[in-house]
Amino acid sequence: MAAMRGDRWPRLVNGSSVLAEHETCVDAWVRRTTKNLPEDALMPLFQSALTGLWDRTKTTLGEVTLAAIAERVVHSASEKHPLLLLEVEPTGGIVCEGLREPGSASDDEVIAAIRFVLVEFLTVLGNLTAQILTPELHEELSKVIQPASKGEGKRP
Repeated sequence: MAAMRGDRWPRLVNGSSVLAEHETCVDAWVRRTTKNLPEDALMPLFQSALTGLWDRTKTTLGEVTLAAIAERVVHSASEKHPLLLLEVEPTGGIVCEGLREPGSASDDEVIAAIRFVLVEFLTVLGNLTAQILTPELHEELSKVIQPASKGEGKRP
């Protein structure tokens, strides 16, 4: 996991690593939701997670601030994992349009990229809000479940 984090140092709050908390949350979600998941259902699931986090945060931070945060996350993700086609819609959040070159990456590479985006988004949001939103955002991510039969992630 350390290789996925890059060179940044985690921030410490109350003696525990906040970055590790985000990673633990995202890793648990990935393990739970991607098990036996068909390849074509992975992107809709990821989009549901992004939408859930955006919707949960936009009331508190506002769409302009959230769009600026999302731009930073998309920029970082594009540098670290260029295989994802990500855009920011100011009123709709981070949109994943799929892979730059479909079929060019393994499931593990795609999941690593998805994991990076989610951890980065949670980390930036947490750092900018002094972790006030972290419990709610972790809870929101945990609500995103495996796709329905039509291949779309859903939230209860």
